Amino acid sequence: MNNTTAAERLEKTYGITSEKGVNPAISDSSTYFFDSAQDMSKTFEGQTEGMYLYSRHSSPSTNYLARSLAAMENMPAALVTASGMSAIAVTLMQLLQSGEHIVAGRTIYGGSYALLKNFLPRYQIETSFVNMINLEHVSQAIKYNTKVLYFESLSNPLLEIPDFNAIKLLAQEKGIKIVVDNTFTPLLCVPKELGADVVIHSLTKFINGTSDALGGVVCGDTEFVEALRDVNSGASMLLGPTMDAQRAASILKNMRTLSVRMQKHSQNALYLATKLESDGFTVLYPGLRSHPQHALANTFFDPKIGYGGLLALDMKTHSNAAKLMEGMQERGLGYLAVSLGFSKTLFSASGSSTSSEIPENEQQAMGLTSGLIRFSIGLDENIAKTYVQMKSILDGIAEA
Repeated sequence: MNNTTAAERLEKTYGITSEKGVNPAISDSSTYFFDSAQDMSKTFEGQTEGMYLYSRHSSPSTNYLARSLAAMENMPAALVTASGMSAIAVTLMQLLQSGEHIVAGRTIYGGSYALLKNFLPRYQIETSFVNMINLEHVSQAIKYNTKVLYFESLSNPLLEIPDFNAIKLLAQEKGIKIVVDNTFTPLLCVPKELGADVVIHSLTKFINGTSDALGGVVCGDTEFVEALRDVNSGASMLLGPTMDAQRAASILKNMRTLSVRMQKHSQNALYLATKLESDGFTVLYPGLRSHPQHALANTFFDPKIGYGGLLALDMKTHSNAAKLMEGMQERGLGYLAVSLGFSKTLFSASGSSTSSEIPENEQQAMGLTSGLIRFSIGLDENIAKTYVQMKSILDGIAEA
């Protein structure tokens, strides 16, 4: 295991470019010329070292970003895409063929659920959704044709943490690939070191951090990443979810503050979670001792960073959830909005928003109530003041 932290590996990737600029130059080209016809032929055969074919395949700007993300995840290689969903889609379509099977966590992002439940069956790829924190359920769901175990390092929106080590042993025994969405926990958790074969992020969220760009990344071994962009059979190359060079450069710059941002998100979230729980509210946050997988969080997460910026608060009813969210927005405490990782706090009732693709009966079975609010806690400088104002809204709801 690499002894350096994810944050340290990320920092080491930044150097001075040949142009002497502190930021890499932006390669604003869709195509690139070759010194010889032989060189062009080589790129179509997959020999791309030092050469660029076409920006749908790769470009200097997207490669700068990809190398930084690969370093962060301690992976040999990475490929950036136009969105988190495209990263998930091309990964699964590259790994799976018609007639094969996936075992996936039951609490995952609604878009991922819809892809697995509604879209991939068109191509005879079926999914079994299970409670990933129950290894027996995972084992029972595996079939002769299961090729992928897919889950989130911190699940959306119930913030469950799977036992990576136990899942790794099960996957190795069965010869199954582990694909992990690490969007909620960049720098906190390094799934590769816990057994993941492929790690995915929505760069739109914490990694970019300014809610002004879409992006995704697939991190894996060199063979898999090259297979994704193969001109004849690569899912990324042929489906074309290409990231723009300007966006790649922008996200790369924002990555330089990721470590300090994640620490602040974590500090603020832990403060609010602790206060709200002491007030008697049902709070889900991996940094709380009451969290069912708190011990795993202490094992898998980097203590220098914390437990992340996501917390869930169960207001029991959708009406109470709406009152709290609307009240917080009116007071300037955040935005009633989807997504996460922004400088301001974002909140939404997951059951009727980011998890709305999941049928109501399945939501109930997994413990997702209509009153559960997912909070992406912002970078508030005075989080104690934020809590006081939030508490006054909660007191008003209780008195009504």
